Amino acid sequence: HSFRITNCGIQDTTQIHTHMCYSNFNDIIHSIIDMDADVITIENSRSNENLLSVFREGVQYDAAIGPGVYDIHSPRIPSTEEIVDRIYEMRTVLETNILWVNPDCGLKTRKYTEVKPALSNMVAATKLLRTQLTVPRRLEGSFLSHCASIFEQTKAFLSYYLFE
Repeated sequence: HSFRITNCGIQDTTQIHTHMCYSNFNDIIHSIIDMDADVITIENSRSNENLLSVFREGVQYDAAIGPGVYDIHSPRIPSTEEIVDRIYEMRTVLETNILWVNPDCGLKTRKYTEVKPALSNMVAATKLLRTQLTVPRRLEGSFLSHCASIFEQTKAFLSYYLFE
C-alpha cells in the first residue's frame, strides 16, 4: 500500500513506472498487481525467463510490463535477431499491447562501448517488429520512443560519469 500512497496525489495523466530485479516475482505477483503501477520492468533474461512463468500459468496482468530482453551484467552484445527472437517468445505469454522492450536492469555495470551497440540492436529489433506486428494506436508513440529515450538518457549519463 505504501507504493500507492506515494503516488496518490499525481495527475491521472502521469504514468507510474517501477522496476524489480532479482526478486521472487512469481511469489508476489498479486502484491505487484495491487501496486497499481502503469508499467513494471523486470529482470528477465538473466533468470532464463522464469519470471514469465506466472503468466504462462494464467495470471492476468493488465498493466504494461517490460521483461528484460538482454542481460546487462554480461559484456556480450546481443544481436538484433536474438532480441527479436526473445520478444517473439515473450509474446507467447504477454499481449503486444502491454509489452515494453528494455534491458534487464540499469546499465551502470557496462561501458559505453558495450551499451551503445546493445541498445542500438534493441531499438533496431523494436523497429523491425513494429513493421511486422500491429501495435495498438495508444502505444505507437510510446513504444519506440521508450527505447530511444533509454538510449539517449544512458548516453547522457555515461558521458557525464565516464568522460567528465
